[in-house]
Amino acid sequence: MRNDPRTLTAWTFYDWANSAHALVIVSSIFPVYFSATALNDAGGPMIDFLGFSVKNTVLFSYTISAAFLLTALLSPIFSAIADYSGRKKAFMKAFCYTGAISCSLLYFFTQETTTFAVICFWLSLIGWSGSIVFYNSYLPDIATEDQFDRVSARGFSMGYIGSVLLMVLNLVVILKRDWFGNISEGLASRLAFLTVGLWWIGFAQIPFRQLPDGIRKATAGVAQTGNYLLNGFRELGKVWRQLNGLPLAKRFLVAFFVYNMGVQTVMYVATIFGSDELKLPSTSLIVTILLIQLVAIAGAYLFSRLSEALGNTHALMIAVVVWIGICAGAYYVSSETQFFGLAAVVGLVMGGIQSLSRSTYAKLIPPTADTASYFSFYDITEKLSIVLGTLVYGLIEQLTGSMRNSVLGLLVLFVIGLGLLWRIPSQKVYRPRWEAEEVA
Repeated sequence: MRNDPRTLTAWTFYDWANSAHALVIVSSIFPVYFSATALNDAGGPMIDFLGFSVKNTVLFSYTISAAFLLTALLSPIFSAIADYSGRKKAFMKAFCYTGAISCSLLYFFTQETTTFAVICFWLSLIGWSGSIVFYNSYLPDIATEDQFDRVSARGFSMGYIGSVLLMVLNLVVILKRDWFGNISEGLASRLAFLTVGLWWIGFAQIPFRQLPDGIRKATAGVAQTGNYLLNGFRELGKVWRQLNGLPLAKRFLVAFFVYNMGVQTVMYVATIFGSDELKLPSTSLIVTILLIQLVAIAGAYLFSRLSEALGNTHALMIAVVVWIGICAGAYYVSSETQFFGLAAVVGLVMGGIQSLSRSTYAKLIPPTADTASYFSFYDITEKLSIVLGTLVYGLIEQLTGSMRNSVLGLLVLFVIGLGLLWRIPSQKVYRPRWEAEEVA
């Protein structure tokens, strides 16, 4: 039954469970610990990894790219198998446990175990990004279209709240180590990695108990049989052919790919911009990260209401226009106060554009049992946009010697994305056009 309050609440708790990984491991505490720990015997940044000599910060970036690329390659195959077999939740669990356990194993990260830690970090990213594919695909299974925007916003808000709560608890341990027996700063950081894994696994049990196993299995009434891998590829081919016949969905994926390059790049490089370009202290950068997360809660709900009033596309276009203004402001920002103000605006549209992008795509696909397969293409688009967006940002900085010029490059991406969104009609509800169609 769709719109069941218990199921919807349980679904949002996976955002609460996994978002701490994105905040603590990808964006804040782990990168700082990695830079300070992944060093050679002389204390330099050039380290040995699997026989290759590489700078630690470059290895960090390559690890993220490799994880997202692998997930982009694997998720369509696994999601098609999950749709065919009716075991969507089992795949979601497998990725979740892989990511959370690997994250917990970062507790053992020392200078001597750098290679082991990089592999664990890589696996945690694969587990996190892989599980999100199946998590997102539940949205059209558990809610009706008129609730997509609100439920999606509620999920992102739960993620922001949960991640900030755990982040604050971890910062208390790191900054007030005398309260915990004068433990070392390194141990305090490693405890943060352990708590993220335990938090992730623990709260994930709420959605795992409540969410259905798989829509295909539930509607068919019997378990599917046969060669799951072969039939999974057939399922993927069928969804690909259906997607090619959905012009609005295709247009949206192209627009999403372009503007998401800018969104994700800003999220990943905001703290680096503040550190290197504005020379802000680490405490200011931590405040910035927390500020973005907190404001994003309100932003997700604000743009959900805008969508209800104006339609999804117009609400997304407003968000993209604000992002264009952010890039223009970042080019000229020169003080800590200005940076904080810009960060607050980033938080406002970050939550809104992520939430609305997910719900808009859910509205543009037909009612189908193959939701995981459809969302795997959304996931590919998102992951490849991260890889290409960060690459463009880095290349512009390398060629021009200034991050501010890279920001202008992102501004161009948002302008192109705005033009592509203009080609999609803005409606509050898209579903009625499917009512007369029978979707296989």
